[in-house]
Amino acid sequence: MHPEQPEYHLKDEMPEERSQPGQRAEQRPEKREEIERMQAWFAANQVSHPYPLYPYYGSVTMYDDIPISFPEQRQLRHPGVQSLMVPKPILDNPAYQGSGKLAGKTALITGGDSGMGAAVAIAFAKEGANVAIAYLDEHDDANEVKGCIERLGRRCVLLPGDLRDKRQCARIVEETVRVFGRLDILCNHVGIQFQQPDLTSVTDEQFDETFKVNVYSHFYTTRAALGHLSAGSAIIETASVVAYVGEPQMIDYTATKAALVGWTRALAKSLVRRGIRVNAVAPGPIWTPLIPASFTADRVAVFGTDTPMRRAAQPFEVAPTFVYLASDDARYVTGQVLHVDGGQSTHS
Repeated sequence: MHPEQPEYHLKDEMPEERSQPGQRAEQRPEKREEIERMQAWFAANQVSHPYPLYPYYGSVTMYDDIPISFPEQRQLRHPGVQSLMVPKPILDNPAYQGSGKLAGKTALITGGDSGMGAAVAIAFAKEGANVAIAYLDEHDDANEVKGCIERLGRRCVLLPGDLRDKRQCARIVEETVRVFGRLDILCNHVGIQFQQPDLTSVTDEQFDETFKVNVYSHFYTTRAALGHLSAGSAIIETASVVAYVGEPQMIDYTATKAALVGWTRALAKSLVRRGIRVNAVAPGPIWTPLIPASFTADRVAVFGTDTPMRRAAQPFEVAPTFVYLASDDARYVTGQVLHVDGGQSTHS
């Protein structure tokens, strides 16, 4: 409390003193004097520049029990390696039983070697799809997912390479079609993010790299895929809750995810008469290799606890949303963004 301000405590009136409907509000003289002293204090301490504003009346220290979701950890390699995470992300829900929703189809998933992309690849395979996985160079993670898909009786091809290169974006499309003879589902999932304290800490190189991976690669891959997609095909983008709530320590990443929302809506309208649907998923905090590779160790420990559900999701919890958008169940859905964020976007 300011040393010169008078003390004033608002207290509930006793039940017998409460006003009744139609009764005029009256104050005891001493209470009225107290109110006037407080009004005078606020008037005397009002700030006038750059606009009228009252000062804070005081401060209070509040404590909260914040659950620790994960051990503190940090990976200095980007975009991160799943095999080094503690605990390892849960990619598959054993209780999830496929029903042939994607039978006979082929899906290309960028960034499908780990995390959400890997969970989506496994869910697609459970629904009957063959899967091509494009990734950078996390071969151990990618081979683990490939093994899961093949144990499910589906085929999988791994396509390592740097998707910042538009030639690689074209190559993964052509190789998918060469191996499987078709392309029905394109899942543009690949993305990177870097934590920085403010905008001035974002270098030109970081800004450029974030857009090249998160936006340019989606453009190049989609453009290459359009000649192979037909009526009934689906394109699915991975946006993010940050496009809706903002993330002050990942301004460039937030901008790329907002760009994908606009891209999804515009592309959906462009392709709708060809019978190709375009939608996006906007995940909230999901436990993937990108998290320990992006955030400080102390932030990793409480990752996801700021959502209404007070936890991060595991990758398998997001995968069914991608299945829905890829399947005929979503035949009348295009240009939409589905939110899987534990209620976080309700804050926007």
